[in-house]
Amino acid sequence: MKRLNEKVAIVTGSTSGIGIGIARLFASEGAKVVICGRREEKGQAVVDKIASEGGEASYHFMDMTDTSSIKKLIDDTAEKYGKIDILVNNAANMGLKDGRVDELTLEMWDAIFQSDMRGTFYSIQCVLPYMQKNETGGSIINIGSMASCGGDLGSTAYACAKAGVNMLTQYTALQYGKQKIRCNCVRPGLIVTPENEARVPQALKDIFLNNIAVDRYGCPEDIGHMCVYLASDESNYVTGQIVNVDGGLNSHVSTVGEFKKLNSRTW
Repeated sequence: MKRLNEKVAIVTGSTSGIGIGIARLFASEGAKVVICGRREEKGQAVVDKIASEGGEASYHFMDMTDTSSIKKLIDDTAEKYGKIDILVNNAANMGLKDGRVDELTLEMWDAIFQSDMRGTFYSIQCVLPYMQKNETGGSIINIGSMASCGGDLGSTAYACAKAGVNMLTQYTALQYGKQKIRCNCVRPGLIVTPENEARVPQALKDIFLNNIAVDRYGCPEDIGHMCVYLASDESNYVTGQIVNVDGGLNSHVSTVGEFKKLNSRTW
């Protein structure tokens, strides 16, 4: 039997990148997947691709900055399929202007938190009543970011919003675990997708490759495989966890990359 057989899954932000990778793997494991985002044409292309691979999927419009569209997505999915077993909060907006603390306006800060933190919170709030009706509960998977692992030179608001997602994950896990609702967070490393590959400078790729523990960059399927596990019954004793899928980037001290350049193990 497939690992997600007959489960109903919503994957937000699944019209591109990591979201597509998660959605296709879910469908291949037997889930009925709701593809959602703002771009209907791209969403329908994902649905068609999943259908061509023998899976089941449908498209629903959703904008993470519009709470009414979030609630409609959740309600319509429950009405169509009779239940919701899995919610993957993948949608986020990294394209919003961000920077250092002294460069950000309150409007910039609020826009990023509205998209990346407020939308995730509201999606969870809307899906909880449906998962509480399930005899087997449900699995909520938040897609975080390595930006929340420590301080950096920019992307201040984005990193802070994703740090909030880390804590929201643990609060949700604690408050609803006795009702068999699990919540975990997956933090991707550098994931090269068809959409972003041309925009990722080679210098940035080199920096990451010099610091990760494995010999390649990540791909959407790397995140998808972890999400399949967290969505499946195999992980029903796993909740409240923040899991790095980053090729080992955050498993070592920050000076490793520089010492490797010097062909030295230490000073």
